[in-house]
Amino acid sequence: MKYYPVLSSLFLMLLSNGASAYVPNMGGSGGGGACAKPKFSHFMPAAKGEAKPNSIFSFVASPNTHPKSIKVTVKDIPVEVNTSSKMENAFKVTGSLPASLKNTFARISISGESSGQCKGAEGWLIKITE
Repeated sequence: MKYYPVLSSLFLMLLSNGASAYVPNMGGSGGGGACAKPKFSHFMPAAKGEAKPNSIFSFVASPNTHPKSIKVTVKDIPVEVNTSSKMENAFKVTGSLPASLKNTFARISISGESSGQCKGAEGWLIKITE
């Protein structure tokens, strides 16, 4: 008969732990989803495509991207880019491949920030011929 208080205490502890295991996010800080990362698409030349040194490459940045935050490197070489004004809910970004890169594969790496200070990154691989 001395087991009833112990068993009931154990049962209550298990019940209280299970009830506190799920706490929904009620809009406070720490929850995700408030930040929309910038997205990059429509890569030219296409992924795994070929291009000559000093030729133009381009891509499209989503409308929530801050144009001045866009940074591009080609095989770790910083490249200056031009961003068109917002059109059709996107920004077209263009740049030139470094003239020093010949007969090699290179990754064009992009990074940028959105209006919510979210960072996004993307890139694609091309073959530079000559």
